[in-house]
Amino acid sequence: MLLSAFAVLIIAGLLGFFKIIVRSVWDYFSSKQRVQRRLWFVQARRDQVKRLLYFKTMQVKYFNELNRKRLLKLNNRKHIQSLSRAIEKDLLSIKTKLPGTTYRQLQQDNARYRNRHDIEALLKLQQKISTID
Repeated sequence: MLLSAFAVLIIAGLLGFFKIIVRSVWDYFSSKQRVQRRLWFVQARRDQVKRLLYFKTMQVKYFNELNRKRLLKLNNRKHIQSLSRAIEKDLLSIKTKLPGTTYRQLQQDNARYRNRHDIEALLKLQQKISTID
């Protein structure tokens, strides 16, 4: 009797467990659950695309800024070289009016400022040379 009651209890537990499994599988494949899973998938994909767009935008901005700085540096270097050449021409034009030491000092200042990429100093030097005329 005890054994049969225990067997009935085990069979009832197994049937209940089987019923729960069948109901879970039935719910999983129901149209409502499929629509819900599809909605979650679409939302997750949309969030992923938004994050990807954000990082792609940041990457494009970063590389654009690097290129802008590189071009600015090249442009500054080009202008410094042209300013230095203009100063050299100005120095050559007034070479006869200057003592040798002053002329050499101005040439050294020009070279030093050009190598240091000091635009303000080059402009001041050019103004100084223009006042010597």
